[in-house]
Amino acid sequence: MLADLKPHQAVKHHSVAQGHHFKTNSLEVSAETFGALINLAGRQRMLSQRIVLNAVLSTMGHETALETAREALALFKVSHAALVQGNSELPGVFFEELRLVYFGEVEADRKITEFTDLVEKAISACESGFRTAPDLLNELGKQATPIVALLNRITVVYEDESKEHAKVQRKQHHELMSSIQNIAKQARIVSVNAQIVAARAGEVGREFAVVAGELTNITAKIDELVRVAVGNVSV
Repeated sequence: MLADLKPHQAVKHHSVAQGHHFKTNSLEVSAETFGALINLAGRQRMLSQRIVLNAVLSTMGHETALETAREALALFKVSHAALVQGNSELPGVFFEELRLVYFGEVEADRKITEFTDLVEKAISACESGFRTAPDLLNELGKQATPIVALLNRITVVYEDESKEHAKVQRKQHHELMSSIQNIAKQARIVSVNAQIVAARAGEVGREFAVVAGELTNITAKIDELVRVAVGNVSV
């Protein structure tokens, strides 16, 4: 999934209003998607450091440093757009805590955009040999630690929501298994009563007894499946 994010993909910035209605509910997001979001958010930290490092290295005569910085910046921007806006595989901003960190008091979306704009200016200044290049690189260096801290905070938000999601999923699973067990229990009661009635009916109730016996076998299989399912979730 992460490999599908290409730097050449178009990025359209948009804001999420205070009264934003999420397109996706957290419960609709799979554990696999949560894992991809956490990995992508974590990779943003690495990319931001790579961008700053190579921008600085370019002033020390490293020929490919600026090209590497630009490539990392392009991927960083595409990844940010995927996290905020979503795409065919990722849901974008889909729960309240995430909206608050991106568009609330933390203003992560604005700060990240300002960081990418600063990187663009610094790289362009270095490429063109402008006098402003040292000052821009100095400012970029100052932003390196705060932006990593911010990206780490975003990653933690995803991780926390993923943990809550897993708890809810386990609870719902156990509730479902409990409901199935109750249904199977009621079916066993019906089966036992049916066998008693069939026995009293003698020869006439023979076929009915066969059906009742099969129902007992089915409920036993259901109990075993539920036991295995609950055990797997508990691991």
